[in-house]
Amino acid sequence: MDNKKQVSIKFNFVMNAILTMSIFIFPLITFPYISRILHPEGTGKVSFATSIVSYFAMIAQLGIPTYGIRACAKVRDNKKELSKTVHEIFTINIVMSTITYVLFVIALCVIPKLSTDKVLMIIVSLTIFFNTIGMSWLFGALEKYKYITIQSILFKFIALIAMFVLIHQQSDYVIYGGISIFASSASNVCNFIYAHKFVDFHQKQRYEYRKHLKPIFVFFAMSCATTIYTNLDTVMLGFINGDAEVGFYNAAVKIKSILVCVVTSLGTVLLPRASYYVEHKMMDEFDRITCKAINFVFLAAVPMMVYFMLFAREGISFLSGDAYEPATIPMIIIMPTLLTIGLTNIMGIQVLIPLGKEKKVLYSEVIGAVVDFVINMLLIPRMASAGAAIGTLIAECMVWFVQYYVLRKRVIKAYRNIQYWKIVIAVIFGAIVSFLTKNLVTGYFLTLVVSAIVFFGIYALTLFILKEKFFMEIVNETVLPVLYKLKGCEKNE
Repeated sequence: MDNKKQVSIKFNFVMNAILTMSIFIFPLITFPYISRILHPEGTGKVSFATSIVSYFAMIAQLGIPTYGIRACAKVRDNKKELSKTVHEIFTINIVMSTITYVLFVIALCVIPKLSTDKVLMIIVSLTIFFNTIGMSWLFGALEKYKYITIQSILFKFIALIAMFVLIHQQSDYVIYGGISIFASSASNVCNFIYAHKFVDFHQKQRYEYRKHLKPIFVFFAMSCATTIYTNLDTVMLGFINGDAEVGFYNAAVKIKSILVCVVTSLGTVLLPRASYYVEHKMMDEFDRITCKAINFVFLAAVPMMVYFMLFAREGISFLSGDAYEPATIPMIIIMPTLLTIGLTNIMGIQVLIPLGKEKKVLYSEVIGAVVDFVINMLLIPRMASAGAAIGTLIAECMVWFVQYYVLRKRVIKAYRNIQYWKIVIAVIFGAIVSFLTKNLVTGYFLTLVVSAIVFFGIYALTLFILKEKFFMEIVNETVLPVLYKLKGCEKNE
């Protein structure tokens, strides 16, 4: 039984890794084109609208995206109970989405900054509707990562074509906003149809909405705190410094967001499994996957953080153009959040929430939001996007500190098992050699390709030579079996 579950986790991780790669490749192809067509002002308008709508989406969703996974994962083996749970959560979601749209229309009418781009705001707000009918929390609980991945890639590919066909001038930023919403939300229509395979929407039971309200509102408070300090920078920049500064900051944040998806990809697929382990009192398994997840974050986040700090200017210029060069400093400042976000994703989402300690996550995120707001108020008027980046970095560090303090007895073993010195040596060797390649090649694209191959190649080789424990486990379980199969095929031939 355990082996089957372990295979399932690996498969889910592979599917989520493919999904993450699509998230990386999509903006890698489109953003260089979009940023040059729309300029900082155009991309800034869309980013500002997205950030504003995210607050309304937060209200509509309450804490359902995370709570729904935990609640459904516990009863996923019983279709009747699963259907009942989905009915209850979905109904709450619909009611809140309706209330949210009323609030959104009022805000659109009374706030001048929002009404100047009313069409864009309305288009971006469609994400609220799509998120509601999509019930992504159900498919997360059922661990349907193959389905999620295929759907996401399909609609991203359609959106990719649409961007090159429809966007040709700076005034097309409204179209860009619409296509972006299509890419991220259109699959929710298919989700609603596909959900009927797992949920009986026609069954009638005595529904218990009240039992979900307390945990949902705790998760909602968590979502509020997270959304505030992850979008506060963009909103405050928009009001204080204007759309162009938002565009610069967005260029740096977009790269960081792509990399965060890679770092948190393992934690994403472990939440339903961790909830399952806790529900069935399998705490040894729970601790084992937690240790591996934390080790994975260090192994993946540290090299990416260092590489993109060293090649920040090349990354920004290649993806966005030379006009976005002011985004270089914010990007360097914000890169260390790859590590802190990766760790808090594991400790908060995978450990504290399955253990039923979501209030602790809430406390950490409230502290992060308060710290972010205070630092933004002090630094954004003076330092603009660089000040916003500093606020985000310090806020994320505070969130990590609080969660680590709460979980120190449970996770201290995981942190002690990490072979830090081997990771540091591997990163140093990779950084030195890759930095030398700057003088050997010309052009942003070629510099990034060559330096990335050198940096991560030397990083992996050094870990292999030093026999870093977790890296060798990955090699032994994934790379070597493939090589043995290929060798066997050659012998047969």
